[in-house]
Amino acid sequence: MGNSTFFCKASTYIISLLFFPFLISEVLCQDSDSPLPAPTPPLAVSTQRLIFKDRRLAVVYPIIQAFKKTITVDPLNKTGNWVGSDICSYSGFYCDNPPDNVSAIALAGIDFNGFLLEAPTLEGFIDKLPDLAIFHANSNKFSGSLPDVSTLPYFYELDISNNDFSGAFPTTVLNIKELSFLDIRFNSFQGTVPPQIWDQALEVLFINNNDFTTQLPENFGSTRVRYLTLANNKLTGPIPRSIRNLNSTLVEVLLLNNKLSGCLPYEIGYLKELKLFDVESNLLTGPLPCSVSCLEKVELLNFANNLFYWEVPEEICALGNLVNLSLADNYFTKVGPVCRKLIKNGVLDVKQNCIHDLPDQKSLLECAEFYLKYIRFCPSPPTNKIIPCKPNAPSHDHNWPRSKKAPLTYKTLERHKS
Repeated sequence: MGNSTFFCKASTYIISLLFFPFLISEVLCQDSDSPLPAPTPPLAVSTQRLIFKDRRLAVVYPIIQAFKKTITVDPLNKTGNWVGSDICSYSGFYCDNPPDNVSAIALAGIDFNGFLLEAPTLEGFIDKLPDLAIFHANSNKFSGSLPDVSTLPYFYELDISNNDFSGAFPTTVLNIKELSFLDIRFNSFQGTVPPQIWDQALEVLFINNNDFTTQLPENFGSTRVRYLTLANNKLTGPIPRSIRNLNSTLVEVLLLNNKLSGCLPYEIGYLKELKLFDVESNLLTGPLPCSVSCLEKVELLNFANNLFYWEVPEEICALGNLVNLSLADNYFTKVGPVCRKLIKNGVLDVKQNCIHDLPDQKSLLECAEFYLKYIRFCPSPPTNKIIPCKPNAPSHDHNWPRSKKAPLTYKTLERHKS
């Protein structure tokens, strides 16, 4: 990790924490004259006979020991070495020099990923650790209410994915001013997603595989998120036109397997950093907007299993970095020579459409029924032809074969982190 620390936020460091094992060089504890932080340790745990190498560690010791007593299941015996004063060597605990005193040593990060611990609540634990910056706890059995850590001055990463949390969206996260990473996927949260979440300075937001039923609000475009996964919920309504405001940040977005409806806004074409856009298995309709051809960095586009229709724009098939374009199970009627080249090369999938000179298509009866009874027209048809970038630029030629790095967000569709 080089010089990265728990108290230094960086997007590349955030992603490494999510997708790779937790790596941090052990910091040697040193005596420090740093003042005692404010929280008072639980009275039930004594520290009288232990010698700590920093007063900050003495403060958190009884909090950790009190939490340890609430753990009812520990199949991997991860808490077995949570004894003694060397907290920095406890499994899952990581120390660093806090910003307010670089000569001090404090508990800065917790990584319980894959520990399989079970406890009735995290309240009274992470919210009482005054220097905590990062808490990752993928694949445990924690439940109860999510603690309010908004009073912790350095906190910016929270991962409680694949646990047993339920109920409404944990609104306590809305008060965390420096929060840049939020992962609550694979729980049983339900109901609406507060629109305030889109006003936070998040770079990573994963709320997939819950039971959210909200619409995407108009301030959806207020966020500066780079990696966004909302898949496998019950989100409804259209994709807001404000998505264009993510033009300089959004890299990957997964919206698959929801109930999104309406036409794709042409403003999608402004997402100049986008590499992955997946809206498979929704109720989206209309022609594909030609503005998609402006996504010069995009590698994977998945519009499969929706209600899109008419011809596939040749401009989209001419995108130079495409590795996969899935339009399967829609109602497209025509593809041109550039798109046919992608079909031949295995890049474009148009199975189960209405292109009847190609194999594996819907029946003539099913296609006719759709166009006669079920077709829905977009409210502003002229916008479908708007190409906000290089409208007169020539098409790009593909060079085959292509090999691209696997998208990061598809890993969020798996429960466990490796």
